[in-house]
Amino acid sequence: MSATVIPYGEAGKIDYNLKTGTFTVFNGEVLLLAQGFSEVGYQNKTLSSKNYTQITYTKRAVKDAFGQGIKHTFLLKQDGLPNMQQIIYTYAQRDYFFISVSITGSNLATNRMVPLKGNLMDSQMKDEATSLFVPFDNDTFISYQAVPFQANVTNPSAEVTALYYNPSRKGYVIGSVEHRNWKTGVITTMDAAKEITVEAICGYTNESITRDKIAHGYLKGNTVASASIFFGSFSDWRSGMETYAKANRIAEPPVIFKWKSPTPVGWNSWGAMQEKITLEKANQVVDFFADSLKSFRSEGVAYIDLDSYWDNLLKGGLTGDYSKLKAFADHARARGLKPGIYWAPFVDWGFAGGSNRRAEGTNYTFGEMWTKVGSGYHDIDGTRALDPTHPGTQQRIETVINKFKECGFEMIKIDFLGHAAIESEHFYDPKISTGMQAYQAGMEFLLKQLDDKMLVYAAISPSLASGRYVHVRRIACDAFKSIHDTEYTLNGVSNGWWQTYLYDFIDADHVVFGDQSDSENTARFLSAIVTGTCITGDDFSRQGKWTNRAQRLLNNTEILKILQDGKAFVPVEGNKGKSASPLFVKQVGNVTYLAIFNYSNAEQKINLDFSRIGLKTSEKYNATDLITQKTASIQDNHLLKLAAKDALIFKIILKK
Repeated sequence: MSATVIPYGEAGKIDYNLKTGTFTVFNGEVLLLAQGFSEVGYQNKTLSSKNYTQITYTKRAVKDAFGQGIKHTFLLKQDGLPNMQQIIYTYAQRDYFFISVSITGSNLATNRMVPLKGNLMDSQMKDEATSLFVPFDNDTFISYQAVPFQANVTNPSAEVTALYYNPSRKGYVIGSVEHRNWKTGVITTMDAAKEITVEAICGYTNESITRDKIAHGYLKGNTVASASIFFGSFSDWRSGMETYAKANRIAEPPVIFKWKSPTPVGWNSWGAMQEKITLEKANQVVDFFADSLKSFRSEGVAYIDLDSYWDNLLKGGLTGDYSKLKAFADHARARGLKPGIYWAPFVDWGFAGGSNRRAEGTNYTFGEMWTKVGSGYHDIDGTRALDPTHPGTQQRIETVINKFKECGFEMIKIDFLGHAAIESEHFYDPKISTGMQAYQAGMEFLLKQLDDKMLVYAAISPSLASGRYVHVRRIACDAFKSIHDTEYTLNGVSNGWWQTYLYDFIDADHVVFGDQSDSENTARFLSAIVTGTCITGDDFSRQGKWTNRAQRLLNNTEILKILQDGKAFVPVEGNKGKSASPLFVKQVGNVTYLAIFNYSNAEQKINLDFSRIGLKTSEKYNATDLITQKTASIQDNHLLKLAAKDALIFKIILKK
């Protein structure tokens, strides 16, 4: 018999052809994927499952973190070639499957493995479908992008993509759930006949996406395996992305300690104070929070976090006198607040000063620690990458983190983590050969030094691989106070909100009010609420327009209650290119929270289509504006006006 039929989920089915090394995927009678196969790069050629003539199939029951399932193994043999294995995991209770590919032999090496390649067959996908670009990290103000398919255009995405039809929300989710060895790219292409090809490539690098200037590192051994690839078809691509995020957290559980404390809220100095940090100013911010923002707490807790330039408070550099920093931390705690600090552990800011500078707390020079890339080094963001596996990098981390612990810091914001994931010609640790392996080594070493003492917040960092190592991750790059900042942040939430299930929390970056209008301040504040946490950023060591605005907005306890579960709102609309959804929704019990944004310079009329929001079209609801506290009755297709650069948030309850 040449055909093997593998059921999965409620109605899924994989038909594998043992004669051709290909498979098709169905949902019921609907064909999802045709001509599926696997590839591996080997000795400057490509091995395809379609080229093997001897294929055998075995299966066995498994019980793992995903539940009761079946491991399906296809062993492919061909004279003169290493054996190939395609492994598929299916679960009766899960409407998706995993597929990986491996090769076995003697002293193998590869830097390219494609577990899944094939043609997507859904007819709707060929008309007005969207391919979601997910960035590898949140550096260089990169944006998520919903890209319409065009003939003869290739759409790449880092680690995962969603392919969906926005009017019906029906779509596919395809992506890697393992990030310790490989960088994965999911590439979709529509040809002139509107046929859509998808391939998940383990070993993907692209300078504009992954930042790498060289090819992916080689994995070597008698067996080399790809990452495991998630494939699912969903009636709503949004639930598919949330399912994918949860699958990542199951496949690679957190290494960092379990967070049991409230959703973080607080302040960070980079929003406005920046290089002007002094002990006096930092203490004045603490006092402002203690005296004037008493309600801006999460179950009584708020963090006051010193960002870059905290070393203004040092004497004698990173190994010197930290007494002023300790004085700040002590003052924060004395006033009922939690002190936080910032560091970029895997970069050298002073590389222009030469290679012979001694690294703090070590007997190594920085030149010995720099990550080697081709004939040079990896420079981005004005700083140079340090090899995370080098003992000098690690000793320096140990030195500085011990100082932070001695000061009593309870939060750390870590930045420029993408520098630790860069591909290198050679890492100090000979067991490490890829950027993601180096990232794992560096992050696990850092966490050991932190010793479960602090809330760990990642700023610039790999989007998916960081889920194991931090509690909080910023959803985009730096954002400050303008409506443009709000829209940029919410582009990240519109397309990356699902990371709320990969991390304990995602964050909208420092919310700055500054001298912007009331409406722009409201929009910026609500962009944080929609993301799921709130870190403010004004210079509260002095008076200004922002102080009164902060007291009005940040003491709004009805809005702050929404943060209790720490989860992001869900976008109502996709298909917005590099823009953001204007509407976001969150269900908490029998309450629906609806946030509405106008990113434009003109007043807009916004129609509330209940079928899109998730409300019953036949019912009437009471909607309370949580900014003005006014309540009005609304029904399906209610039309409202929203001023330029403004936002609203409604608490919606079924009208009795």
